[in-house]
Amino acid sequence: MTGLGTLLRHVHELMDGAIADAYAGTYAELGLPDYRPRYAPIVRTLVAHGPLAIRDLARAIGVTHSAASQTVIQMRRHGWVTMEKGADARHRIVHLTGAARAALPVIEAEWAAVEQAVRELDAELPVPLADVLRATLAALERRPFRERIEAHGKPGESLARGD
Repeated sequence: MTGLGTLLRHVHELMDGAIADAYAGTYAELGLPDYRPRYAPIVRTLVAHGPLAIRDLARAIGVTHSAASQTVIQMRRHGWVTMEKGADARHRIVHLTGAARAALPVIEAEWAAVEQAVRELDAELPVPLADVLRATLAALERRPFRERIEAHGKPGESLARGD
C-alpha cells in the first residue's frame, strides 16, 4: 500500500519534472540554461512587489523561509537575483537582475502554459487539486498533523501498557 507522503512526492515529481522537461530545451535555446521552473514564483513576486526581504518573499509565495532562502541562493549563483543588506543587518533584500527582467517574456509564457495545463488536469479530477491542497493546509493550520498523530499514541506506548 502506498503511503500519503509517497503519493504527494510522486505527484509533485511528475508535475515539476514535466515542467522542467518541457522547457529545458527552450531555456537552453534562449540562453537561459540555468533557469529552473521553481524560480518563477519568486521572479513573478518580485516583479509584482519589487525587492523584498527573504522572509516577506517566503510569505508571499507560501513557502518556508528556509525554502525561499535556498532557492534565492541558487538564483543568485546563476545571476537571476542579487541580495543586499536591509535596514536591519539580519535581513537580506532580494532584487531581480537585468538578466531576469530580460527573461520575463519566456517566464510569463511558461507560467501561462502551466496554468492552462493545471486547468486541464483539474477538469479531469472530482475536485480541483489546488482546492484540496488549500483545504488540507487550512486543516493543518487549525490542528497540526503532529497533534493528530499524538492523539493516537506514541510508538511503543501500547507495548509498554501490554496492549
